[in-house]
Amino acid sequence: MTLSTTGLSLTADAAIDLQLHTSHSDGAWTPPALLDYLAREQFGLAAITDHDRPDTAVAIQQLAQARRLPILVAAEMTATWRGTMTDLLCFGFDPTQNALHELAQEVWRRQQENTREVYENLQRQGYALPQTLDGLADILAQPSARQPHQLVALLRQQGHGLAAGKIASAAGCAFATNELADVVDAAHQSGAVCLIAHPGRTDGFVTYDAQLLDEARREALIDGLEVYYPRHTPAQTAMYEAYARRHGLLISAGSDSHSPDQPPLKYRAELCRALLERVGVRVA
Repeated sequence: MTLSTTGLSLTADAAIDLQLHTSHSDGAWTPPALLDYLAREQFGLAAITDHDRPDTAVAIQQLAQARRLPILVAAEMTATWRGTMTDLLCFGFDPTQNALHELAQEVWRRQQENTREVYENLQRQGYALPQTLDGLADILAQPSARQPHQLVALLRQQGHGLAAGKIASAAGCAFATNELADVVDAAHQSGAVCLIAHPGRTDGFVTYDAQLLDEARREALIDGLEVYYPRHTPAQTAMYEAYARRHGLLISAGSDSHSPDQPPLKYRAELCRALLERVGVRVA
């Protein structure tokens, strides 16, 4: 299919944001509302990177073309490295046929298994969850990335407040993942580049330093890093940028916006020149 980015050329100072999420995964933005916002704010390019949803790329491209707004084909894949979560941004895969789809389907299947198990555990422990299958079915129908959040929200509705997350975790609630190397391989088979998302996060993710990046790159052919990210400290940003340039890695920049309360950020296209040109977008 013809992509919304076909033949795209950006100025160096064009506004871009390469990590955004919608209701297709765990975001509050609907895709039309997010695209309308990006158009109003005159973004030159953006990437909708819904968790484990390469299957929505065609629909996103159709919405983008209707608005004449360039949207890069992308997804954020949930992965694990050495037993700890590490998300991976995949850019530029074929939206109609790609190896990432099978990995995403397997994540959704395993997430449903986990959701069923946790729901039953909570009921056995005496928590006041709906006894009919409708309550569980509503959660199982959600995207994989949303299901753990829905379980926690259900507990909060039952009056458990801030303890809801701990209760769900104790009942076995966890995000289903793929192995880092498997995601990288699938991305490359699909014609995509694969970058480590938010490498400096400390809230349950691998927090990479130079040594860990060296070790991860020995296990998988990672193409780059999301250097520019709101939660990175200035020192982290400087370190990741220097590391990427030293090793010839691609650099990405994303806000990780999930809702209008946390709107997209306007990064300059020149920050990600090599990445954009790798996926067919010229930066003047």
